[in-house]
Amino acid sequence: MPATYTVHTPESATAVFAALVRLYAVVYAEPPYAEGPDQVAAFAAALPAEPRRPGFALVVAHDAGDLVGAAYGWTMTAGRWWTRADVEPPADLRAADKFAVMEWVVHPVRRGEGIGAELIRRLLDGRPEPWATLASNPSASARAIYQRAGWRQVGGSTMPDGTPTHLLALPLPVAPARRR
Repeated sequence: MPATYTVHTPESATAVFAALVRLYAVVYAEPPYAEGPDQVAAFAAALPAEPRRPGFALVVAHDAGDLVGAAYGWTMTAGRWWTRADVEPPADLRAADKFAVMEWVVHPVRRGEGIGAELIRRLLDGRPEPWATLASNPSASARAIYQRAGWRQVGGSTMPDGTPTHLLALPLPVAPARRR
């Protein structure tokens, strides 16, 4: 059965948070992340603040009532960049608003079905920001998927636990609101 997709606003997003935490726990238990209960609890504790960030959006995929994928993010305003970045991003990227993809996850048994591609397409469709950005573990299989989808590395960073990350950016199509 194909997945069904729902785009959530900040007001409706909290209804799926419990399922999102469960999905996060499954996805991030896998290598190379190997996250356990402490990391899942930290994610769950931080999640309620996310919808209050400017430009927040969440897209989820369900199948037979089960959450099988999700992607969310918010606007990283002009002048801001990733904490602990090892290099400055290109000037045009730093100077622009960017849509920061904070999570983009698909249940392991549902990978390879196009769910992740559809989640990100719906999440980024019509965004007013000229760029999207995300941080990726270079050891994760998702890193190669991002590259094939056009995401380009513009720097690196290190997570608080010492895990290295690649900072990626993707130019977004000009949204109708930005056309002149």
